[in-house]
Amino acid sequence: MSRTATYHTTVTWTGEHRGHLALGNGPEMDFSAPPDAQGEAGVFTPEDAFVAAANTCVMLMFVWAAGRFKLELRGYECRAEGSKLIELDRTETFTRLRFRPRIRVGAGDEAPAVVEARTRKALAAAQKYSLVASSVKSEIVVEPEIVIE
Repeated sequence: MSRTATYHTTVTWTGEHRGHLALGNGPEMDFSAPPDAQGEAGVFTPEDAFVAAANTCVMLMFVWAAGRFKLELRGYECRAEGSKLIELDRTETFTRLRFRPRIRVGAGDEAPAVVEARTRKALAAAQKYSLVASSVKSEIVVEPEIVIE
């Protein structure tokens, strides 16, 4: 049986191209437009939030999948980047999200190639089941570095 879940945030304009964000889960922070859109450097932006949402969701789904695939996960770090296209009329669209995870997995008594193949399957499952990654229309590119220890 299907069910729904609802999440909420509240934003308040604080002047110029700045605001304050309160997340339904508790954290709060200031945000701004990016510097290339009349915003401030060094402040959280909607673009940061978009890329971070996808990156954090994929990581959490990978941790879940690693358990399902019985991987001995020893480390996960992922640099993600979002590329946006700015049209002549100044409309913008994220066209690509690129993930570069560095995953460390223990081999135990198994052949490293077998563990690496299972790790790649877990990574594919993480991408497939990531709510955020599967909800965006951007191209998703994953370029993993898998280290078998």
